[in-house]
Amino acid sequence: MKKVQKTYTAEFKREAVRLAQTSGKPIAQIARELGISDTSIHQWRKELATHEAEAFPGSGHQTIQEEELRRLKRELEVTRQERDILKKALIVFSKT
Repeated sequence: MKKVQKTYTAEFKREAVRLAQTSGKPIAQIARELGISDTSIHQWRKELATHEAEAFPGSGHQTIQEEELRRLKRELEVTRQERDILKKALIVFSKT
């Protein structure tokens, strides 16, 4: 049987981290109350601390910079393909 990974919204993650920081309760207790693992809260807290506004970007787990890099790589590949086509066309037309 395939294990289904639960996904949580960025708001849920931020709220869970806020509860862990402000409630005074142990993280394990908060995790049990929310129905998640305590390691999830630890990971979310670490990600929020390192990335702040860019934390929890959504599907694909890409930050703004990673998405921009991916877009630029796609654009570069298209440009290379266009260049190669033009080179081949130049060879064909220069033979006539």
